[in-house]
Amino acid sequence: MTKPTDCPSNQATKARIRHARRCCWSYILALALALPCVSIYADVAPLKALPGHQRAVELINYFIQRYHYRTAQLNDELSSQILDRYIQSLDANRSYFLASDIEGFEQMRFHLDNYLRKQELDQIFKLFDLYRERVIDRAEFSVRALSEGFDLNIPESYRFNRSTSPWPTDQAQLDDIWRRRVKNDYLSLKLAGNSHDDILKTLGNRYRQLSRRTKQITSSDVFETFINAYITSVEPHTNYFSPRSTENFKIRMSLSLEGIGAVLQTENEYTVVRRIVAGGPAELSQLLNAGDRIIGVGQDEDQPLVDVIGWRLDDVVDLIRGPKNTVVRLQIVPVQDGPDGSGQIISIVRDTINLEEQAAQKSVISVERGDHIYRIGVIDLPTFYVDFDGRSSGKADYRSTTRDVARLVRELRAEHTDGLVIDLRGNGGGALTEATTLTGLFIEKGPIVQVKDAKGRVRVKRDTDPAIIYRGPLAVLVDGNSASASEIFAGAIQDYGRGIIIGTPTYGKGTVQNLVDLDRYARNEDEKLGQLKFTIAQFFRINGDSTQHRGVVPDILLPTAQDDTKHGERSLKNALPWEQVASADYSPFDQSGLSAVLPKIRSVHQTRVADDPGFRFLLSNQALDSEIAAIEEISLLESERQFERTRRQSARDLLSTALRKAWNLGEDEKVGDEEFPGDIVLNEAAQILADTTIELQNNRMLAQHSAHLSAESDSSTQDQ
Repeated sequence: MTKPTDCPSNQATKARIRHARRCCWSYILALALALPCVSIYADVAPLKALPGHQRAVELINYFIQRYHYRTAQLNDELSSQILDRYIQSLDANRSYFLASDIEGFEQMRFHLDNYLRKQELDQIFKLFDLYRERVIDRAEFSVRALSEGFDLNIPESYRFNRSTSPWPTDQAQLDDIWRRRVKNDYLSLKLAGNSHDDILKTLGNRYRQLSRRTKQITSSDVFETFINAYITSVEPHTNYFSPRSTENFKIRMSLSLEGIGAVLQTENEYTVVRRIVAGGPAELSQLLNAGDRIIGVGQDEDQPLVDVIGWRLDDVVDLIRGPKNTVVRLQIVPVQDGPDGSGQIISIVRDTINLEEQAAQKSVISVERGDHIYRIGVIDLPTFYVDFDGRSSGKADYRSTTRDVARLVRELRAEHTDGLVIDLRGNGGGALTEATTLTGLFIEKGPIVQVKDAKGRVRVKRDTDPAIIYRGPLAVLVDGNSASASEIFAGAIQDYGRGIIIGTPTYGKGTVQNLVDLDRYARNEDEKLGQLKFTIAQFFRINGDSTQHRGVVPDILLPTAQDDTKHGERSLKNALPWEQVASADYSPFDQSGLSAVLPKIRSVHQTRVADDPGFRFLLSNQALDSEIAAIEEISLLESERQFERTRRQSARDLLSTALRKAWNLGEDEKVGDEEFPGDIVLNEAAQILADTTIELQNNRMLAQHSAHLSAESDSSTQDQ
């Protein structure tokens, strides 16, 4: 393997100047960072790079610079981004470092590229040692502040989102930030109904746990944090997994431990649900949602809850996992309750996430139009799946998305449906081959997606089967969580003009990643280096547009109060941009005249939803959610906090009451009950497809009538 090149050596003078500056800065930083660790926290040994870290950096540099889709060079610009991300990954809420600390780090801003090139990591660990010192100090301060008590009748506030706030200028300002933080922790638990003694016990344990866990951080943890700051500065889907992270994953996969089917992430000190896995226990329970914060975990129905605020993510995951068919209790703060939510306890039964639960399912929605009822078939597709083992072993009846959808379409045709909706909302992707073959069910053979690699080569993936299983009216329903393979399918259907895309703009992930086991390149068997995942290619639609960043924009945009620029790839600062390649050679399917009727269908839809109580309810709730999400500061006055909670709950209750009245339902029936239409958005998609069916039928009848008149005219002319 060719090693990455070092700095250019033909500019000797500049090199000597850089070296002198680096040596000077190394000395200054060593004094600034190392000495306090000895004088104040002698029980915590300074962390240092491990023997395998240099080799890991060398390999990571090699793969990133030679094989990553985005051309990345270790230079001053990248160095500056790495420093910002490293500091953010340690102190995203600007609650540990002082402004003077940040000013000291500035001297490192344009040297990290040199450190990485030479695999010099000492200064990175010294910076972390200072961070660790600050965290331990804040934990001890919090315990002291807790013992001093609080006056909850003083009109002051706590700014819990300090990500864009100035860094604290001195110790007094930092102490005030943390005094308010501890007071907010106390008030939140008090509003949740906890007694004074229980609050003191819970918070005391929380702060002492913060100190203990900070002291337990290893050199491998620090290295993983810094390397991810480095490579996510290149591109957000590029990640490094330390040997510990890699091994923990393997252990979890090999043991008979099951989870709840939720993807979690850390935001400041909280464990937050990033995504609910289709077909998993969490989705089936309908008790947990993306954005919910998990603040406590308990085993079975009778074991005490463990406060997990401030815990490492993998430790929280370990608590949530357990034997199949056992109960895990989660104390959560629902996303709609906002930062001052009191929390609630839910119970979920652990289970595996098997193929059957993720498989495509069908249903039928009836839409009335005058005296006629149109039956619209719906296929709900949570993910693109395939039984790889069954397929590779030659199993005749192996499961796959394409096979299951084909079977369901045949069943729906036998039920005399008038149109078909493929529901891809929340479908984050899966097997790319299934996106290709699924598209082939609805078109004749042809290109489906283009893939461009890091060298600029473009390959076209095609459907080679000329058979079409369904030729009727088709719609694809998408949202902001439809990603990857979902976007390939929706984009191809749109490019061919085969169906109508309905919903909101999709996620915009149009990239391909590769996972490399760095241990394969270790110098000896004992050297554990971890794994590297990096982006190697990008998807493009057959019209030449990328699905990256922009996603797929629906033909009919459903109304929403949410800002799609704050979600998906569009929300990531350094995501790969949208771009184009040459269009593939394909012929649009539009034999039925879909493009001709689309403007009228869109107009009818807009008129309908403008006066629809269901959409008014959805938009108003989304507006409330956006209002809550925008909150960055909350009152520490107990009466004001209680009033604000009551106000928000009353607003939601009023919306539910208005919807009940519009649908002529009783006071005891709540939104979400079986008596309510289960899915306002899906019902509107069915309405749109019914409109499409009617307009296409009218156009065909008009065309047939015109052809008949033309034939009669020709016959009359010949007779004369």
